[in-house]
Amino acid sequence: MSENKLIGHNSYLENFVSLYKYDKLPSKILITGKKGIGKSLLINNFLLKIFNSNNDHELITNMTHPNILNIKKTNDKKNIEIDQIREVVKFTNQSSFNNKARFIIIDDAEFLNINSSNALLKNLEEPNENVFFILIFNSDMSLLDTIKSRCIEFKINISNENIELIVNNYFKDNIYTKINSDLINYYSTPLFLISLLNYMNENELSISNTSIDDLLINLINNKHYNKQDFIRDNLNTIIELFFYNHINKTKKLTYKIKEYYYSKFSNVRKFNLDYETFFLEFKDKLLSE
Repeated sequence: MSENKLIGHNSYLENFVSLYKYDKLPSKILITGKKGIGKSLLINNFLLKIFNSNNDHELITNMTHPNILNIKKTNDKKNIEIDQIREVVKFTNQSSFNNKARFIIIDDAEFLNINSSNALLKNLEEPNENVFFILIFNSDMSLLDTIKSRCIEFKINISNENIELIVNNYFKDNIYTKINSDLINYYSTPLFLISLLNYMNENELSISNTSIDDLLINLINNKHYNKQDFIRDNLNTIIELFFYNHINKTKKLTYKIKEYYYSKFSNVRKFNLDYETFFLEFKDKLLSE
């Protein structure tokens, strides 16, 4: 099984492999960066490098390798549950496969709740020999400082050139240059752009002519904030794009207005309030058809 194609992170990969080869890899690692830039793919490629037999590769791809415990939030839960962290104790007490290192990969670590975070801390404080913890974390979210302080942090970034290359490779077309400029800036990661373009194609929205305002009007009118997983998962990014465009480009809005709607949207999510009321006000006050 060959490695999944990694673009823009090869220097990070080489660094991790070298640290492991010379027994200098920290036992507790925090991989941080924006959602959708390839952090999980980077770690998957690292594991494929150090467990390098064909059988290892198949097991890693199927997430059944006996030396690797993968933990992440399940689709039916809001958080990583404490029972998932309890599996770490069982895993670390098992015999190692072929006497090789064991890895606990916690993806989307921002979804650790208080109970699961505290349970994880106990494991981080006294890790077993030849056991490595790799936490993958969306830097736009929050994580307990006590967890951060116990890990060595590696900040992962990706250049605009590599974002363009990833998007074009995915669609097998020079599509990046056709995207409306409203939709491309600091918040536009490869995963976000690929998912956005698929959403726009499914909803017959022009990639070139659909502005951020048009996108918001479409998703509000069709109530896609309740119906579409991509929209629901990326509402914060879409709102960020809207304010970036109208504060930095058109100069139509102010930071005071931005903070008002950020606070309001944060409360909608935090207290599970009605999205429709929020977006109807957003459309009425900030959008014009």
